[in-house]
Amino acid sequence: MKHRPARGWRTAPTISDVAASAGVSPMTVSRVINGHTNVRAATRDAVNLAIAALNYAPNPAARSLAGAGRARIGLLYSNPSAGFLSELLVGSLDGASRSDVQIIIEKCELGDHEMEVTQRLIDGGIDGVVLPSPLCESDAIIELLVAAGVPTVAVATSRSLDKILTIRIDDRDAALTMMRHVMALGHRRIGFISGNPNVTASADRLEGYRAALAEAGVAPDETLIAQGLYTYRSGLDAAEQLLGLADPPSAIFASNDDMAAATVAVAHRRGMDVPGDLTVCGFDDTTLSTAIWPELTTIHQPIADMARGAIELLVSQIRRSKDAEPINPHRLFDFTLIRRQSDAAPRQRPRASRPAPERQRS
Repeated sequence: MKHRPARGWRTAPTISDVAASAGVSPMTVSRVINGHTNVRAATRDAVNLAIAALNYAPNPAARSLAGAGRARIGLLYSNPSAGFLSELLVGSLDGASRSDVQIIIEKCELGDHEMEVTQRLIDGGIDGVVLPSPLCESDAIIELLVAAGVPTVAVATSRSLDKILTIRIDDRDAALTMMRHVMALGHRRIGFISGNPNVTASADRLEGYRAALAEAGVAPDETLIAQGLYTYRSGLDAAEQLLGLADPPSAIFASNDDMAAATVAVAHRRGMDVPGDLTVCGFDDTTLSTAIWPELTTIHQPIADMARGAIELLVSQIRRSKDAEPINPHRLFDFTLIRRQSDAAPRQRPRASRPAPERQRS
């Protein structure tokens, strides 16, 4: 679904503005914001992307008057996966509604822009900030927020951060679990598409891949590891690299669903059957995992639940009195392996026929 060009507003954008940008009705926007399930995934993604692009603050937070005591939370985002972003926004908006806080959504690119946006929020008196991956890896942003005394929660980081709150899953164990599943099917030559090297979760997922090979006594082959950036485009390049090997893998495990979907596309372009000729598995369980054929076997990272948890954790920190019991600053969420149609046992390669032994003459 294509977005209509956004207009410039002299006042804060309205639900009608969001609807116009996403090409849907205001009622549909309302359904998405309120978490109704009778909305198509593509429509929900379009609405959430429009909300982010317009920095729309949904009700009930937007109804509050300045200075009324309602907390204002900033959500900075810069993630290349539309599916990840959509789930993040769904959970954040729902969490903000439940906690009765205003959420201010800002797109933020790594570099000078990240500091400019963060400083603008600080100068505006923001009460707390949610930093999802990859922005939660920025020491510059974190140091700026800590110095300003702004409570901050990092979402989907694998770093141990003492200065801020964290919400995450065990990425290493999740990757290890997926690899054990693929190896239980009989695969031994397994390709891996790693994520952005600037994201700590990428290193943990790669470590889980290596740990599974060691556990099964399979010698590592560095040619089976291709660098990705969590984008569909990088997944295409990495899949071409792996499938172009003289001895290609029988399975490929990609560090997110976008790169896994790209791998399926490359396999189909090469005339390969998925999963008959190639097993493909992803990570995150975003809407993309069920929007392609075959649907992806993947690790379900509860992104929406993590975003809700981030808002709740941040609000607890903001509203906590000085004499209150300290809260647990770090929360670990469970992951789930979701098996669909993109994995199968490796197809047996035909053996070269041997000539029948000659009969001895009597």
